[in-house]
Amino acid sequence: MGDSFIKYLKFEKRYSSKTVISYQTDLHQFQEFLNRVFDAIPSEEANHGMIRSWIVSLVEGKLDAVSVNRKIACLRSYYKFLIKKAIVAKDPMAKIKILKTKKKLPHFVQEADMVKMLDHTEFGNTFENLRDQLVLELLYGTGMRLSELIGLKDSSINLSDRTLKVLGKRNKERVIPFGVNLVVLIKGYLKSRNKEVEKRNDQFLVMKTGAPLYPVMVNRTVKKYLQGSNVEKKSPHVLRHTYATHLLNKGAEINAVKDLLGHSSLAATQVYTHNSMDKLKKVFDQAHPKA
Repeated sequence: MGDSFIKYLKFEKRYSSKTVISYQTDLHQFQEFLNRVFDAIPSEEANHGMIRSWIVSLVEGKLDAVSVNRKIACLRSYYKFLIKKAIVAKDPMAKIKILKTKKKLPHFVQEADMVKMLDHTEFGNTFENLRDQLVLELLYGTGMRLSELIGLKDSSINLSDRTLKVLGKRNKERVIPFGVNLVVLIKGYLKSRNKEVEKRNDQFLVMKTGAPLYPVMVNRTVKKYLQGSNVEKKSPHVLRHTYATHLLNKGAEINAVKDLLGHSSLAATQVYTHNSMDKLKKVFDQAHPKA
């Protein structure tokens, strides 16, 4: 049933290719464990005790809690699928709990460092310079994911409304507003691109050859320009964290930030509120009589 489950994830649930590959690997590893320890019983016949034994073996093998929890999530989805198909009657995952993990606070760039980097860097006027500057401004100015940035089309951009459409996780489309400064940068980039790049299609951000940008190149670009910042990790996702943190620090409503980021639940957005806590404490200390 593993192949049917993977097709279900791909075509019905529309999981990302990365998630599908991870789940496929997890399911294969679980079946290998059953082959080795429980006389090759098929995964669809495994019970709670067998699943728990696998999880215990992963923990004893020093696999980190985040990875173990992903494998638990995989099996939860798998057995829900089997129940839906009436292949199993009782969910063996019902009493399996995820492991406790340390919450990692998101890295973000301080506001002063972002302003310094974007407003005081001499990017240059070549096509590549204009594109790299736009990449940084888009990531910080919209909070979009790396995959969403690379997937932008010319038709995604609406300069008159100052909005752009991105295709997020599970093919969910959302509209993100952007600032006036980006209008100028986009127009400058398009003028240079249309002059310099001969072979291209509807892809918005491209190489000089007309090929779309690729993740390693965007990561390299971000890392290059964040060298002088305070942040330890230097990646496109850090600029997404920075976007969310700065919005909340300026008083943005958390539900609005959730929608801008394309989060499916508020819990995913609440991780950024800790960064605003220092500011709230300062307000309390300054304003409350008992502070």
